[in-house]
Parts: sequence; structure tokens; C-alpha cells
Amino acid sequence: MTAGTARESFARSLLRTKPVDRIVAEGGQGEGGELKRTMSLLQLTLFSVGATLGTGIFVVLGEAVPLAGPAVVLSFVLAAVTALFSALSYAELAGTIPVSGSSYSYAYATLGELVAWVCGWCLLLEYAVSVSAVAVGWGSYLNAFFDSAFGFTIPAAISNPPGEGGIVNVPAVIVVLFATLLLLRGTSESAAANTIMVFLKIGVLLFFCAVAFTAFESRNLESFAPMGWAGLSAAGSKVFFSYIGFDAASTAGEEAKNPRRDLPLAIIFSLVIVTVIYVLVGLAAVAAMHWERFELSGSEASLAQVLDEATGQSWPSMILSLGAVIAIASVVLTVMYGQTRILFAMSRDGLVPRVFQKVSPGRRVPVANTIIVALFIGILAAVIPLGRLVDATSIGTLFAFALVSVGVIVLRRTRPDLPRSFRTPLFPLTPLLGVAFCLYLMVGLGGATWTVFLLWILVGLAAYFLYGRRRSRLASGPAGRSLP
Repeated sequence: MTAGTARESFARSLLRTKPVDRIVAEGGQGEGGELKRTMSLLQLTLFSVGATLGTGIFVVLGEAVPLAGPAVVLSFVLAAVTALFSALSYAELAGTIPVSGSSYSYAYATLGELVAWVCGWCLLLEYAVSVSAVAVGWGSYLNAFFDSAFGFTIPAAISNPPGEGGIVNVPAVIVVLFATLLLLRGTSESAAANTIMVFLKIGVLLFFCAVAFTAFESRNLESFAPMGWAGLSAAGSKVFFSYIGFDAASTAGEEAKNPRRDLPLAIIFSLVIVTVIYVLVGLAAVAAMHWERFELSGSEASLAQVLDEATGQSWPSMILSLGAVIAIASVVLTVMYGQTRILFAMSRDGLVPRVFQKVSPGRRVPVANTIIVALFIGILAAVIPLGRLVDATSIGTLFAFALVSVGVIVLRRTRPDLPRSFRTPLFPLTPLLGVAFCLYLMVGLGGATWTVFLLWILVGLAAYFLYGRRRSRLASGPAGRSLP
């Protein structure tokens, strides 16, 4: 083989795609057993709502308001528009390729193995790291509840991460352990628990709006966009973190009862629900408390702070904090679920170790996978501050979302014959706008975030060439198809 031929063969191996029919045929299959199809449309929708609703409102709002002022409401709309373009692309691919791998599997079918690996590597940021960030915020609300109800708080040494006055964040580890125990019991049990927690979470946020609007002050909205478009855009990049998780339903493709019909609907329904609630809560918050107070408060439990200042009483914030303690646990539960299912799909393809695809015959869940993910997330949550986690998660997610939009365009061209239960409207404008909005918000993130992201990609590429490429089942099994 000549040097030129070897280079061409190497390049084609990086672009080999996994046939859609093969991806779908392998759905649910793992080593030692199969996943069980138990999830209905309602459960899928609430899984995405559970993974999304609360992450930004309960945790990140306090960081976004100082950037945009009252215009943070429009920042949520900007982030929602970005998420919508991506959601429409997700809906088409989820209905066409209804498997657990989410955007990783979509990229494998459309853009090739190397891009799929990079996408899966970025999903580690979207899922595992975002869970860690939410777990950190959960501890803040737990302390707020203890303070309001009993007049004491957990010592900072064991409730804050290093760099923020603590040694280890024990509450964050506890909520990860709680979610792990539920996931190990089974998918149907996890879905039932999530349904209860999501309804509770929506009720708590509606309670916040009802109380906060009683303290509505129009003068708090007078300087609506004090930092102009730049501040609104920067806050949009920040609060995009709050939309991470709407794609969680796409990770349940192999455990859904009717995935081709239900996955697209669940993705769209969940995004609409969380957007309406985010805008209502954001408006209520900045109208009840002047935007400059968010920065001065220095609290990650920003909604509880709003109720304290708006009412001058402790009982509303106590109710909110208790609800948040229970409700944010649903984010940890559902996003951890999504991470394990993505690793399940990657392991089945040979790109990560086989242990991640082993299924317990009795429980019909990937037990070892779940425990490994829980250990990784628990360590991150225990020792890393929230702010560093949020931006890193957002940039990885935006990149993965952009790849999904590109994948829709490619699959329409390469496999126009595939049955599609949902078609992205205004094609190809919608996916192109999805790519453009994702890139725009990525640019709005700081240089330090980009540095971390690029280093993360380099580490991922090293892992692929040292491990994944050598063990790829597509390379050793039936031949994949290279992009033309």
C-alpha cells in the first residue's frame, strides 16, 4: 500500500458512517440483556421537562441578571429561539433514528465516526457536568430551607466546594446518591418518581410567580437593558444552560413504547413548557427585586432571596426552598439517566469500554454504567465550583446542537427515502439558523471557556485515536459507509 493510499484509507475510516437501519436494529440490545420499553408520551415529555426545568431558574438566574438587568427576560427568549431551531432538528432525527444515543447516534449516521465521537465527548459536558453543576446549586437551596425553617445552616466546610469557602460539597454528593438509587431500581420507577417531582416543581414555580407579582414594582423595569444588546446577548449565552436537557427524551429512544411518534412530540412539548415558565419566573423576579440586588446578594439560591426581600417574611422562601430541594433532584435524576444511555450506545459501538453496555437481566438497566457515572458526577459536584461548570457545559452543548442541525441536512441528502415521523419545517433554513444561533451564543462565552473547551476536545481526540478507533465495531464488523 502506498503512502497516498494509506492516507486516503485513514481519512475514509474517520468518515465512515453507521447505517441507519443497523443503528435502529440494534436498539435496546446490550450485553447480557435488553432495555425494557415502558415510557409513554407523558413520561417522555416530563423526562425532558424534568431534565430542563429548574437548572437555570433555580441556579443560574442570579448570575445572568447582573449581565442584562431586567432584559434577562429577553435573554431567556433568545436562548429559547436557539433551542427551538435545534429542537426541530432533534425532533426529525429522533423520529427517524429512535435510539438511546441522542445526537451521538445521529452524528454517527450522518457525519461519520470521528464527528460522532467528538459529539459524544461533548455530551459528557452537557450531561455529566451539568448534573454536577445542578447538584452544587441544590446544596444552596437545602441551606436556604434549613435557615428559614430551623435557623441553622450546614457548615460551609462541608456544603461548599474548594475555592468557595469549603472543603467538600456533601449535599451535592447526597443528591447524586439519591438519583443513583432510583435509577438502579429501574426505568419505570425512575419515570414515576420524576413525574411526581416535575409536577411539584411546576407548582413551586407558579407559587413563586404568584407571590413575587404581589410585590411588582414598575420602577424596577425602568432601566430595562442597562448593558444594551451586549449584556442581553451575554446573559443569553449564560442562561442557555437552563435549556440544556430538553433533548433528554431522545436518550430514551430504546425504552419508549412508541418512539417514532412520541420522541418528536416530547421534545417540542417540553421546550414550549419550560420557555413559558422561564419567561414568567424571570419577569416576576426582576419586577419584584431591583436587578442590582441580584449581584449584591451573592447567593445561588436567588429565587429564595427574591421572596425574602419582596415579602419581608421567611415562610414563602421556606416553601420555595423546600420545593427546589425536591424538584432539582429531578434534574439530577433525568440527566444522569441520559448520560448512562448515551454511554450505553457508545459502548455498543465499541468506542468506550464494554462495561457501559452490560444490562442487568433482572432490572433491565445498565447497573455498572450507572454506578460509574454516579462516581464521576459525585466527585465533580463535591469539589468544583458552580460557575466553572456552567459555561463549560453550555459551550459543549451548543456545539452538539449545531452538529444535530447539520446532521438533518446531510441525512435529507444521503437518505431521502427514510421514513420520517416529523420533518423540520422551512428546510433547510431552520437547521441553518440552528447552526448560526448556536455559533453566535458560543462566541458570547468567554475566552477562558473556549480554552477549556478546546482542551476538552483535544483530550477527547486523544482518547479516540488511542482507544475508540482501534476498537470500533464498525471497523471490524459489517462495513460502514463513507461520506461521498
